Amino acid sequence: MKKLNLISLAVVVALAGCSDDDDKGPIETITVENTLAVGSEQCVNGGTETVLGEDTNRNGELDSAEIIETTVACNDPATSLTAQQLAPLTSNDWFKAAKVKMAASEDSIAAVAKESGKAKNVILFVGDGMGISTVTAARIMAGQLEGKLGEEHQLSFEAMPFSGFAKTYNVDAQTPDSAGTMTAMASGVKTDAGVIGVDEDIERGNCATVAGNELVTATELAEMAGKSTGIVSTARITHATPAATYAKSADRNWEDVSDMPEAAVAAGCEDIASQLVNFEANLEARYAGLDVDGLEVVLGGGRRHFLPKDAAFNSADAVSSVEGDRTDGRDLTAEWKAKYPAGQYVMDQASFNAVNADTTERLFGLFNESHMQYEADRANDIAGEPSLSEMTAKAIDVLDNNDKGFFLTVEAGRIDHAHHAGNAYNALSDTVELSKAVQVALDKTSIEDTLIIVTADHSHVFTIAGYPKRGNPILGKVVPVGSDEPSLAADNMPYTTVGYTNGGGFRDLGDETDADAGYNFAPVTGRVDLTDVDTTTPGFHQEAVVPLSSETHAAEDVGVYAVGPGAHLVTGTNEQSLIFHVMDYAADLVKQADAKLAQ
Repeated sequence: MKKLNLISLAVVVALAGCSDDDDKGPIETITVENTLAVGSEQCVNGGTETVLGEDTNRNGELDSAEIIETTVACNDPATSLTAQQLAPLTSNDWFKAAKVKMAASEDSIAAVAKESGKAKNVILFVGDGMGISTVTAARIMAGQLEGKLGEEHQLSFEAMPFSGFAKTYNVDAQTPDSAGTMTAMASGVKTDAGVIGVDEDIERGNCATVAGNELVTATELAEMAGKSTGIVSTARITHATPAATYAKSADRNWEDVSDMPEAAVAAGCEDIASQLVNFEANLEARYAGLDVDGLEVVLGGGRRHFLPKDAAFNSADAVSSVEGDRTDGRDLTAEWKAKYPAGQYVMDQASFNAVNADTTERLFGLFNESHMQYEADRANDIAGEPSLSEMTAKAIDVLDNNDKGFFLTVEAGRIDHAHHAGNAYNALSDTVELSKAVQVALDKTSIEDTLIIVTADHSHVFTIAGYPKRGNPILGKVVPVGSDEPSLAADNMPYTTVGYTNGGGFRDLGDETDADAGYNFAPVTGRVDLTDVDTTTPGFHQEAVVPLSSETHAAEDVGVYAVGPGAHLVTGTNEQSLIFHVMDYAADLVKQADAKLAQ
């Protein structure tokens, strides 16, 4: 029975007879039980009402003024099942697994610190282009790679106790780009597409509109607070997503001086690569009396934007006859070394592996002329490249040498690029690698003092369609339940489970692990007969409905997953800019930065 305690209710009890006014005997305690009918206001299933009181007028009964307490015990629902009746549920593996998950979730939620300022460390993972369909397909792929059917698998971040959704639109764009979306996450302010670290009052491409519209990022606040700071990406480190953590630019494409119009250079606007190397000086220049020590870890691609346009400066693994793009003659890698003589600059797997994180004060790694390799294609790199999970591990090991904690941003940048190329194999492979990197972070930190958020900047027009049976290869053709033969469309041709609404469309490149090889062919219009095509190979590019030179972003919400102090705030559907505020709440970034400035 469900019990409800109702104190001093004015329950009317029928009274009969009168007491003798001359009766001076002891006052008795009287208990009266009343049966409540089914449908009563107190108990919809009926029950028992117990009334307790003192017979102060000594008449042997209770009136309303003498009632001290009324307790109502409601009957269990008439539809309650017996243990025997419940057996088909309680003995079912799905039911039991859910009960275990419930218990684990309750423990995880109870363990999360819900007070502000409890996070010593913050790690923000961004899967560039990692929409919900990408997460779902990557989950299945990861499970199938482990010999499972796949659908029941979970990526590391899907097990986090809190999750929600972020609305990704830019101030001026329904379907967003990475510059505006990452600026929102990094600064807490939504802005226009194509601009970096500035608000919506900017005019894209107009250098003169930058001044006065600069935003302060979480990376900068952490730096001001005395924490160690780091940026890791498999894209060029000057690309939109990583750049939004440290740069202010009227155009995301101003990665080096050669990308800028002469008017912008003449007006004094600084290219993104130069802003990275001058991060410390630029931050100090914006706040009088501020003294910071700069970024401790920078790992990614994009070496061409740091080197002069002169073959004499080519790196050992240059793929172009002239690797560098800079037309101002500056070698920014040399400038960084001069600024930080105790730091280590690395450009290949061997030098990366040789870094002793315990004794390394600062680490700068540029592993490719442009973007780093896709995870599936990484073995083909000339000089060797570390994986995203390896870079994440090294970054944490260097950053956690600071007793004040750290702020780290990690981007799986090439999920986006594989989708643009219409190649699900690489997009999903890089998503699985992101999951491994998140697991590394979970293993190396504690949920007691580290907030970890995993999200995406935007989605892609990537679909999971048809009615494939359970365990069907996620990259395969649709094979329906009860059959071993592919389903046929109205044109009598098979079709794949995953595909794209637009893009370059079909390519059958076999074992090719570089998704960008698909750009060597013109967009395919119309359907292709896939009967004799192995659609699960790395080089297969899915069909697209609308032929375009490159597949596009999508506008739907993306997932946000969190664990650690402040993670409970990641819930519901919110503006993407809320992510910054969750990180600030968790680590008191603004408060600590203000305190530093006040000194």
